[in-house]
Amino acid sequence: MKRSALAIVLAAGDGTRMKSAKTKMLHAVGGLPMAAHAVSAVSKCGADDIALVVGRDGDKVSKACALPGISLETFEQTERLGTAHAVLAAREALQRGYDDLLVTYGDTPLITQETLSKARAGLAEGNDVVVIGFEVENPKGYGRLLTLDGALTAIREEKDASDEERKVRLCNSGLMAINGRRALEFLEAIDNKNAKGEYYLTDVVEVALARGGKASVVMADADEVLGCNNRAELAVLERIWQERKRHELMLSGVTMIAPETVFLAHDTAIGPDTIIEPNVRFGPGVTIAGDVTIHSFCDIEGASIEAGSQIGPFARLRPGTTLHDGAKVGNFCEVKNGDIGPGAKVNHLTYIGDASVGARTNIGAGTITCNYDGVNKFRTEIGEDAFIGSNSALVAPIRIGSKSYVGSGSVITKDVPENALALGRSRQEVKEDRAEFIRARALALKAAKNA
Repeated sequence: MKRSALAIVLAAGDGTRMKSAKTKMLHAVGGLPMAAHAVSAVSKCGADDIALVVGRDGDKVSKACALPGISLETFEQTERLGTAHAVLAAREALQRGYDDLLVTYGDTPLITQETLSKARAGLAEGNDVVVIGFEVENPKGYGRLLTLDGALTAIREEKDASDEERKVRLCNSGLMAINGRRALEFLEAIDNKNAKGEYYLTDVVEVALARGGKASVVMADADEVLGCNNRAELAVLERIWQERKRHELMLSGVTMIAPETVFLAHDTAIGPDTIIEPNVRFGPGVTIAGDVTIHSFCDIEGASIEAGSQIGPFARLRPGTTLHDGAKVGNFCEVKNGDIGPGAKVNHLTYIGDASVGARTNIGAGTITCNYDGVNKFRTEIGEDAFIGSNSALVAPIRIGSKSYVGSGSVITKDVPENALALGRSRQEVKEDRAEFIRARALALKAAKNA
């Protein structure tokens, strides 16, 4: 029988050491706020409901964590009286009764569904508390997990540990699973008889054991349970997250020539046989089919790229961009809200904004779609098999028909029908021997300035 589960994500910390105008829970890893990573992880491990406990910037944190398809309730912790007190801020959710309770933290964004699932499995095996632990060579500063014959007997803070207990390398991450049917009983029994006068969630082990319960430990990698208190630690989390994501994509069939120079977003999706050259950044909302080549120094965000496409080098794809099969956006090009048809080419030094480009159409170097009048945006439509000459300006709203030509250097302000040639430039004139006169005049002006 499937076990029901409530997950409580504690996201009420101020994060003053971040030196920021916003709570640390809103600082991003992989383009997604830290707290949203924690919400995503507990959702993936099967939590039926998620309670988010917020403090500073509560409305913004709640909005940032409202991920698609996830049931989320928000509770405010109005006083900071410790971690057990924070969990009890979600008392209304706890009272509904669940088989399992998961407790995690909004500033621990690297926790995985696999580790959380192991903690839940420990409850199914008859434990009342399952703490997620990790081992490090130098455990100084961490609370220690004390065990006997595989069972967890206590969580000891370093300042309270004996010399022998300080030698223990098994450390407390703070994340845990608790028997949901007894969670309120255990939490309400925790007192604040300590130096800080706070209610510590770590005391739940002692309470559960005193009431005849059982406790155990499941292991996580030390990197997986890293928290974040300042910008330097945020950078460490970002580095680890990026390494994970790159590794995952490369195992799925993506080639990265210099993976350490490729930066991904939380939702980046890339199909097999795609080749990514060095120094490429993906913002949120990018989906790439297989067999795509992305050359060096590209920046891609909010774009959909179909099979066989080529991008770059030095190209920027902005939100709303779609490249269809075999399309090409070349060096020093920018596309924003543009639909580039199958086999179409946008090759050099070009801006395509709020536009559609038909199949097999060629956009010449230096072409721009003039989509903005200072107030409003307008659309350009270019049909199939058209040829836009170099250094052309297409002033939207405008439509260029299929199989039509636009002469190089043109400024096009009116629609062009199919199979037409459009020229929007003055007629060339050649004046014999005029260059000598112009040169002499320029030299005379220079001489007068230097006199």
